[in-house]
Amino acid sequence: MDRASIVHENFLRRVAAGDLPEGAPPSGQLSAPAAVSIFRSQCLSRALDRQSRAMQKAGQGFYTIGSSGHEGMAAVAAALRPEDTAFLHYRDAAFQIARSAQVPGQSPAWDILLSFASSSEDPISGGRHKVLGSKVLNIPPQTSTIASHLPKAVGAAYAVGAARRHRPEHAEFADDSLVFCSFGDASANHSTAQGAFNTAQWTSYQSVPLPLLFVCEDNGIGISTKTPKGWIAASFAHRPGLKYFSCDGLDIFDTFRVAQAAAHYVRTCRKPAFLHIRTVRLYGHAGADVPTTYLPKAEVEAEEANDPLLHSVRLLDQSGALDPASALGIYNDTCARVARVADEAVTRPRLKTASDVMASLIPPRRACRPTNGPSAERRAATFGADIKAMAEPQIMSRLINWALTDLMLEHGEIVMMGEDVGRKGGVYGVTQKLQARFGADRMIDTLLDEQSILGLAIGMAQNGFIPMPEIQFLAYLHNAEDQLRGEAATLPFFSDGQYSNPMVLRIAGLGYQKGFGGHFHNDNSVAVLRDIPGLILACPSNGADAARMLRECVRLAREEQRLVVFLEPIALYPMRDLHAEKDGGWMNFYPDVSESIALGKVGITGKGDDLAIVSFGNGTYLSHQAEPELAKAGIAARIIDIRWLSPLPKKALTQAVKGAKNILVVDETRHSGGVAEALVAHFHEVTDVPLARLTAQDSFIATGPAYAATMPSKESIIAAARALVEGAK
Repeated sequence: MDRASIVHENFLRRVAAGDLPEGAPPSGQLSAPAAVSIFRSQCLSRALDRQSRAMQKAGQGFYTIGSSGHEGMAAVAAALRPEDTAFLHYRDAAFQIARSAQVPGQSPAWDILLSFASSSEDPISGGRHKVLGSKVLNIPPQTSTIASHLPKAVGAAYAVGAARRHRPEHAEFADDSLVFCSFGDASANHSTAQGAFNTAQWTSYQSVPLPLLFVCEDNGIGISTKTPKGWIAASFAHRPGLKYFSCDGLDIFDTFRVAQAAAHYVRTCRKPAFLHIRTVRLYGHAGADVPTTYLPKAEVEAEEANDPLLHSVRLLDQSGALDPASALGIYNDTCARVARVADEAVTRPRLKTASDVMASLIPPRRACRPTNGPSAERRAATFGADIKAMAEPQIMSRLINWALTDLMLEHGEIVMMGEDVGRKGGVYGVTQKLQARFGADRMIDTLLDEQSILGLAIGMAQNGFIPMPEIQFLAYLHNAEDQLRGEAATLPFFSDGQYSNPMVLRIAGLGYQKGFGGHFHNDNSVAVLRDIPGLILACPSNGADAARMLRECVRLAREEQRLVVFLEPIALYPMRDLHAEKDGGWMNFYPDVSESIALGKVGITGKGDDLAIVSFGNGTYLSHQAEPELAKAGIAARIIDIRWLSPLPKKALTQAVKGAKNILVVDETRHSGGVAEALVAHFHEVTDVPLARLTAQDSFIATGPAYAATMPSKESIIAAARALVEGAK
């Protein structure tokens, strides 16, 4: 027999024989009805685990990582409230089932079996993955995460405190709620988890409200790698700003008592706590995993002898809540009921087409209160002397600053966060004065950790805020890109559009900075952003466009719940001149607050038919520098600014190049994996005119005089354009 069958048969035999494991007597305030309800949840979780394996063997189920050994989490759920947001470890089916018992009208067996069967009727993911989760139960779905959900749990907890000061329009939580986040002992060692713990401690140390309960389910092993005995307690028992609790997850009375105490501490003190729960792992890591291939059989059997359901039967009997025969009856009845329900669940429809699968990549629109913007008096009081400066053309960085000011005046749920964004006003001064204008609770100076910055934003976004986090430099994003890919972008996909993380992430990036940085401060790779389904990537080339596009980005986040990245070309922040010193050719007036540039609308300068130059960011600026020289050479050109790098505005681009005899793509990103690859492929599909691309080399960027040597220049654009046009004649 496999280990699941062995554990099942052992339970039947030992309960019938009264052969129950030894342990401490029941303690605490867990009532008899509550204890029996917890046991029922444990039995259902166990029965579902066994059924998932039967379904997979029959080709009717597709995921078997289970919760067996972790059923004590049902007692933790009983100690919390249904309105407490719960980010669950993938072994927490018992938690979800027990929470279902707290909310009328729930059918956890049916819901979870639909998930096992990948049915499109699965109420959380719509058949896209086997995930725990429920909108009604305040359990956002998590995939098989290795700690990647911890940073956003910190952000969600921060949002609870922040909402007391600025309650956003779409907040859906009580003021005294807490955030629950569980994970395994192996995941606690992940750098992402350690960053989240540190951020929680850093926040708590400064007495900033953070009602967050971390729960480490310690079964002593991560797949096949043992966690050193005592490591979790030694590592977490004495951390500053993080109160430590521990309990025996095999004992539902002890677990309920300690979880109640931990929750009370978090809820009343508004500080984070760490609850360390002893568990065992039954059946191995997942269905295909055979634990006896890497563990001694005797050790596996010793864990099985400590089956938490056997301990629960003993405790229920000792407390007088339920005798063993009745407990065995509940277990058998539950197994039989799950088998009957599974027979129906496997007949339910599944996703079939690509459009079915992709239907939830883009979250649904949501109703938002109308806004007429701030009054003239409020704008004047906020902007001060800057109102007078708006009568003159300005550089990009200043226009972005003014656009952010107007947006924060109009939308009180906008919160900005990042390293140095507040007091300093950003590395390049883009956010200067904003903390003085709106306060430190809306302009949050964070610790230096990109994962924590994005986690803060994701958690706050899920709780109704419109975060505008900042990553100082594009290269720094690579420390944290999974927070976008694995968390923010996937949440609507795996929740069938029920959850989302609307935000506008500002990143200073691209190349051409003179005498500063090298490859860490000049990064011309955006492939990782363009590869994320559902993410919008915007990149302005001038200040007026930047202001108008920012307004559209905030609208997309606020009304359409979109995940947006706004890539700001660092080299263009201070750019004043275009062709000659002091010509002011690249400065702009601040556009009226009513003006915006819609998603997918490209910019077109000129009407020349000889050549269409398609570019973005610095490439657009350089193409404008090249255009007079091309005109002297008899080449009439038009310049098309893409603006929206993902998804590419294909219809607008096709229309923009119509009538052009040649198309030159100027791309400051790399030759391999750069934006030009997609642009040339698109134009090849929709036109038959000669095409060429000018890109950066496949290289990192150097510091010093060679700062632009690997990227397009005015001269190389002119040369490439002449070669294309003259070669086509």
